[in-house]
Order: sequence, then C-alpha cells, then structure tokens
Amino acid sequence: MAAVVNFYVFKFQKNKFWAFSQMGIYKKYLKNVRGLKFFRLLGTGGKTGFGLYPDFKTYCFLSVWEDVDYANHFTRKSDFFSKYFKKANTIRVLSLTPFQSIGKWGGINPFSDNFDVPKLNDLKIAILTRARISPVKIFRFWRSIPKASNEISNAKGVYFYKGIGEIPFLEQATISLWHSIEDVKEFAYKSDVHKSIIRKTKNERWYLEELFCRFYINKDYYLK
Repeated sequence: MAAVVNFYVFKFQKNKFWAFSQMGIYKKYLKNVRGLKFFRLLGTGGKTGFGLYPDFKTYCFLSVWEDVDYANHFTRKSDFFSKYFKKANTIRVLSLTPFQSIGKWGGINPFSDNFDVPKLNDLKIAILTRARISPVKIFRFWRSIPKASNEISNAKGVYFYKGIGEIPFLEQATISLWHSIEDVKEFAYKSDVHKSIIRKTKNERWYLEELFCRFYINKDYYLK
C-alpha cells in the first residue's frame, strides 16, 4: 500500500523571523504524533528557487502518514499546525500518492519501494529529488545549478518548481509539479543538460545519499 503524503508550502509576509526560528526547534512539537511516519521542515532557495541565498518568505513541510485520517486530524488539531495557520499568510497543501520511489532519506525510503497503485495517466505529477552532497563535491554541484534551473524553467509541462533543503549547501532537494507524466518523461529522456548532470552525479559520485520519487497529485489547494 502506498504511503499517504501531504506536502505543505507556507508563505510569510510578516513573521519571517519566527518562521526561520522554527527550523531549529520544530521537532519538539512533533513527538508522539499519532500516525506520523516521517517528516521534514524544509527551507527554500531564493530567486527561481535554486539560488544560494535563502527565500526567508517560504518554507515547506513534508509529512508521511499511516492513513489519511491521521493526516487530516493533524491539519485540524495539532499545535504545530495551528501555529503555522496563525502566522503564515498562505498555506498550500499538496495531497500526494507515491508510485515510484528509489533511494533513501536518512537511511530509509519513507515512501516505500513496493507499490500497488494503478497507472493513472490523467493526473498531474509531482517529482521530489533529494541528496546529501559530498563536501568534497559541493562546488561541482553548485556550479551545475544555474544550468539545471534554466533547463527546468523552460521545460514543457512544468508549472511549479522550488529548491528545498534541510541543511544549507549540503542537504538539498527539489519539488516540481507537472501537467502530465508524458511531460516528465520528455524532460527526463530528451533534455541533454539534464542527462549530462545525471551522468556527472553518478560518475563523479557527488552524493552520499539520494532519493527520487514520483507522485500523483490527488489534491492541490489552499487552506488560507
């Protein structure tokens, strides 16, 4: 059975210092939350989403649940979420169903690698990539970012993308939203820049740990 995944995007106009401060203390609000299997609060990159300078107005929360009832209860009742509801200007929610997941995040695959999910060509797609970068390869990684950012911004079918991460420079991820799985495949298999970067990451061993996951987007909506 596929995991239940909610991905939240919090936007702030005020309370930016409060939002930044949560990066160091948020885990204390999430101890013993029923049904919560995996979670990460993530900062984001500035400019087009992949800049070195952080975007202090935007934060993301990735959560993986045993079932949808636990996820919904958390959104309605948790102390953690009530604080963000009061402080954030907007809250976007992506309800996701993973259908392909390869690799590990913190030593595990939080989305599983054994799916019994039907193929659904009519749903929009989310792609999550995450990597822990080798310190000795960090300059090569960041030199590739401008080309990667430009390539995805011009890709057919992508309508949202953002660089996200846990630890600046070293633990990085991306989230991108696509109109169809065909658009995803066209970018993955036909973009020379994308294929070149993928080859370099493998041949030069840029990453100490990495994960790639594709999701169906069940719902994409704003709570406020």
